[in-house]
Amino acid sequence: MDSHSAPELVARAREEISVTPFRNRFLDLLDTGHIPRERLAWLAGEEYRIVGSDRRSFALLASRQPGPPADELFLGLAQGEGQALALLQDFAAALGLSEKDLRAYEPRPAAQAYPAYLAQRAAFGTAAEVALAMLANLEEWGGYCARAAEALRAHYGMDETAVAFFRFFAEPPPGFEEQATAVVAAGLAAGEDPTAVLRAARLLHAYETGFWDCLAEGLE
Repeated sequence: MDSHSAPELVARAREEISVTPFRNRFLDLLDTGHIPRERLAWLAGEEYRIVGSDRRSFALLASRQPGPPADELFLGLAQGEGQALALLQDFAAALGLSEKDLRAYEPRPAAQAYPAYLAQRAAFGTAAEVALAMLANLEEWGGYCARAAEALRAHYGMDETAVAFFRFFAEPPPGFEEQATAVVAAGLAAGEDPTAVLRAARLLHAYETGFWDCLAEGLE
């Protein structure tokens, strides 16, 4: 791949992701109230594992960076995951689940490919890879969370406290795009291969779609 600026690489990643539209069957069913409450418990249990893992991954990335802009970005993301973990308890409680239940939940391997890949990149990849992957996928993820919050309110009788976890992720953190783009720019300036950076965004998106497919498995 020819040399790219960070904004060009961000646009390229978003374009590649949007080329193949993904039909989120889980949210399609949730939008009409056809997800069994037992399957909502899957969502809570999987997210409990994912958020905890991502928090540690972002903290690891921050520790591997000598200074700004990467350390500030990933410390902020780690703190955000900590907030989300607390909010998830309210969603679980609305389903009659305690934190003990969440810890006892047996995660499904396909649903955990996303945090496993993020952890791999946190340990062995680069800040630019993870920054671009998060930036390129954030709008789609936020849209899914916004849909989930509305559907849970409309069809499952949940209040704003119960859906606060999804509201939290529906909007990006203030300044996130600028920070993440700066991290990508720093990586490119240091000689990182834009092809490898772009690949991380593409793979992370594939693993996210796999997460939703796993939750919808066996549902009509």
